[in-house]
Amino acid sequence: MESNNDLKRMMAFAVVAVIILLAWEFISPRPPQQPEQAAQETAQQTAAAAPSAGAELTPTKPITVTTDTLKAVIDENSGDLRGLDLLKHNATSDASKTFTLLSDSREHKYLVQSLLMDAKGNYLLQDSQFKAAQNSYTLTGDKLEVRLSAPEANGIQVDKVYTFSKGSYVIDVRFDITNNTAEPLKLDGVYRVLRDNSKPEGSGYFNQTYAGPVVYTPEGKFQKVQFGDLDDDFASRRDTADYQRTAQSGWIGFTQHYFTTVWILQPKDGNSICQNGACLLDIKRRSDNLYSAGVRVPLPAIAAGQKLSVPVELYAGPQEYSVISKVADRLDLVKDYGRTHIVAAPLFQLLNWLHGMIGNWGWSIVLLTIIVKTLLLPLTNASYRSMAKMRAVAPKLEMLKKQHGDDRMALQQAMMKMYKEEKINPLGGCLPMLLQFPVFIGLYWVLFASVELRQASWGWVADLARPDPLYVLPILMAVIMFLQTRLSPPPSDPMQAKMMKIMPLVFSAMFFFFPAGLVLYYVVNNLLSMAQQWLINRKIAATTHVH
Repeated sequence: MESNNDLKRMMAFAVVAVIILLAWEFISPRPPQQPEQAAQETAQQTAAAAPSAGAELTPTKPITVTTDTLKAVIDENSGDLRGLDLLKHNATSDASKTFTLLSDSREHKYLVQSLLMDAKGNYLLQDSQFKAAQNSYTLTGDKLEVRLSAPEANGIQVDKVYTFSKGSYVIDVRFDITNNTAEPLKLDGVYRVLRDNSKPEGSGYFNQTYAGPVVYTPEGKFQKVQFGDLDDDFASRRDTADYQRTAQSGWIGFTQHYFTTVWILQPKDGNSICQNGACLLDIKRRSDNLYSAGVRVPLPAIAAGQKLSVPVELYAGPQEYSVISKVADRLDLVKDYGRTHIVAAPLFQLLNWLHGMIGNWGWSIVLLTIIVKTLLLPLTNASYRSMAKMRAVAPKLEMLKKQHGDDRMALQQAMMKMYKEEKINPLGGCLPMLLQFPVFIGLYWVLFASVELRQASWGWVADLARPDPLYVLPILMAVIMFLQTRLSPPPSDPMQAKMMKIMPLVFSAMFFFFPAGLVLYYVVNNLLSMAQQWLINRKIAATTHVH
C-alpha cells in the first residue's frame, strides 16, 4: 500500500505539472496559422470584403523622423506610418540592434493608416500624393512637426501633420482640412492599424503571449479578437467576431508581447474624439491577408470657406505601466496576464511599488517573492507539515508492508489505523498546494509579461527578460530541486526513486530558456520553501514516534 501511496503522490505531481502546462496553453493559445482554404479564397473576394479605396499598400517614398525614443518612417505618397524603431529597446533576437515595432517589409507587415472619408463612403485623396518639405527630420527641441500637404482636389485642401514629442511614444496625427467649396463639407476620419498574423520576433513554445487585435470601451470593457475568428468571418463573409462595434471613448489597435500600437479615442483627462456621434469600431481580415483594427470617427461639418483641425493620438511603444497609465484609461490592460489578471494585476502593482522603493527590478523580485511566501505561510505550512509527517512515518509504513505481505486489505486497515493514531491526512499536502496555484501562475505572468524587466540588470544578468547568460540561476534551480526531493517522503519503489532524481533535471531544463527574472523568482521561492520544509521536517521528526 505504501507503494500505491508513493505512486499516487507521483501521479499527483505529474498531474500538477500537466495542469500548469495546459493552463499555459489555455491562457495563452498559440496564434492560429493562416488557413489554406481562406488563402485560396482571397483572390475570389469582392471589393466589399476590404476597404474600397485608400486601402491598398503602394511602394513607399520614405520620410524618416528621428527623436530620442524612436525612428519613424512615413510614406510621403500616402501619409501612412510604415516603420517604427524603438531606440531605447533592443531587438529580441539581436541585442546589438534596435527593436522594430512597425514594419513594411516583405517578411512582416505592421503599419498605421489615417484617412478621410466622405458621406458616401469614398476615401478622399485616393488619387493624390502628399508632399513634405524634406525627406528627413530630427527632433532638436521638445516637439517636432512633420507636415504633408496634398494638392487641392474638388475645392478641398488637406494637410496631414505628425507631431512627435521628446521622451514620448505618443504620436499626434492631425488633419488640417480647408473647405474651399460653396457647400458645407461632412467627412469622417478613419484611423486603423494593419498587421499580418505572424508571430512576434522571438516567440517560442514557452515564451509567447497574446498577439492580435485589442479594443477597450467602457461599454464592452477589454476585448481580444483572435485571428482565427476573423479568418472564419472572412471565409464565410460574415461579421460575427465578438467585440464592441460602437464607442464613445476607449482605444483600439494591436498588442503583442511587451509592445502595443493603439489609436486613442479619449486621452487621459482629455476629450473624446467621438463627440459628433458614436465612433464605429471595425476589426477584420482584409483581402490582402492583413488584419485591420480601426475606428471611423464622425467629424463636425465644415462650413464653406472654413477650416477644421482634427488631432488624434496614436500610442506605439512599450507596455510600461508608468507610461501607458498616463496615456488613456485602462490602457494598462494591454499587459497580457491572460485569465490570471485578477491575481496578476495587484501582484504587479506590488512589484512596481517595490521597484519605486528599491530602484532595482531584480531585488524587487526577490522582495516580492519573500512577501508572497510570507502571506502564503499558513497554506505552505499545512502542506509541508503533512509531507513531513509522511516522511517521519515512512519506516513504520515499510514495517507494516513487510508484516502484512500480500494481504492488501489488512495492510490498508493497518495504515488507516496508523494515520489516525499519528493524526496524518495522506492527502493533506495536496489541497494547500492547489490553493496556491492561482498565485504562482499569476506571479509567472507578472514577471513574464512585464516589459519593465527588459534590459533591467541584476548582478551578472544584464537583461532580466532574457535567459541568464552564465546559466547560474538555472543550474542553481536544478540543485535546489534535487535537494528538495531529499526532503520529501522517500518512494519505496526503486523506479519511482529514480524518477524523483531525474525529474529535477527534466524540469530545470526548461529554466535555461526562461527569462532570468522569472528564474530568479523560482530560485528564491524554492530556497525559502526548502528552508521551510527542512525546519518543519526536523520539528515533526522530533515529535513523531514510531512504535
